[in-house]
Amino acid sequence: MLSSTHPFWLVGFRPFFSLACLAGIILPLAWALMFSAHLPAPTASFTAVQWHAHEMFFGFGWAVLGGFLLTSTKNWVSIRGYHGPALMLLAAAWVFERIGMSFGTQWPTPIFFISNNLFLGTIITMLLWTLIRHREKDSYRDNLFFLVLLPSFLIAKFLMLNSADFTAGYSMAIGLFRLAFLVMLERTLTQFMKAGFQVSILRHPKLDMAIKLTGLVLVLEFALPRPLTAVFSLLLASLLLIRFVFWKPQLAMRRIDIGIMYVGYLAIAGQLLIEGLGHIMQFVWVGSVSVHLFTFGAMGAVIPSMMIRITKGHTGRKVVFDAIDRLLLYVMLLALVIRIALPQFFPAGYLTWIQLSAACWLVCFGVLAWRYIPMLMQARVDGKEH
Repeated sequence: MLSSTHPFWLVGFRPFFSLACLAGIILPLAWALMFSAHLPAPTASFTAVQWHAHEMFFGFGWAVLGGFLLTSTKNWVSIRGYHGPALMLLAAAWVFERIGMSFGTQWPTPIFFISNNLFLGTIITMLLWTLIRHREKDSYRDNLFFLVLLPSFLIAKFLMLNSADFTAGYSMAIGLFRLAFLVMLERTLTQFMKAGFQVSILRHPKLDMAIKLTGLVLVLEFALPRPLTAVFSLLLASLLLIRFVFWKPQLAMRRIDIGIMYVGYLAIAGQLLIEGLGHIMQFVWVGSVSVHLFTFGAMGAVIPSMMIRITKGHTGRKVVFDAIDRLLLYVMLLALVIRIALPQFFPAGYLTWIQLSAACWLVCFGVLAWRYIPMLMQARVDGKEH
């Protein structure tokens, strides 16, 4: 057992990026085995599909998002993020929830309820407390969006595990993660392009705000009339693509560590186009293309790059993507092609494509775990405390 003063508990990204690596290995593999009937699904009131969606968003996704937000408070509101016993509690609650979702469905209802809500409820409360208490020090005015986003995740989670509301739940979860990603990409790509190419990318306050407000509306896509959903989805996609043109993609694509984040940005726009056009015309896709374009294209492409960059930078190392790092990013791009494109051309191999794309995740996050968890468990190499 690591003591509360161990380097592992110094900053939020350390335990939660470690847990995200493990989730990235186990969860897609488990789903591929369930889908091919090689592994029984958890016996529960929710279906195997609900389990898969919930675990990818609230297991894997929130390990990454939680680690990022717990770490970012240092820069946003100029205070040290939660550490020590607080992080130990959160990590234990995350693990408790994973056990409950897979093996605890026969537990007494109050115990299962606690296991399923302790982590998310606690981390959201802690993050909201930080943002509200130190609002006067906040260097980002648009962190107001997080005051709306964070508690909304609890609603999406509840809906997702209710069979009658599952579609609304995963639609809301995608909307929330999409908006969180847009806020983060807007901030980070501005910095990365400045550092990597000594250029500024378009940051027009009215355009940026229009994008975020439209994204906020689409969090409630499931409750909107289909024509209105189509209008807002196509509007947001158009705004994103207009901004993309002025974000110097011809430069970004020269470096895979930055270019892959542009791919994630385009995947968000593509997912919105598919959603919007799907409300006004008939498309025939093999597999759930819209949701997986987001999970593989946005989450799968962006997250490994961000984890590598944050881990190296916040452990005092030089942020340089070596050959193995770059190879892993290409593996995730391959996973995107296998999961989204190949089933459209070779639908008979759908099961194979699911298994191969899961194998790509296993390789990527397995190597990330092997290379970076040891770094996450060590003190900073530059002598700084945290």
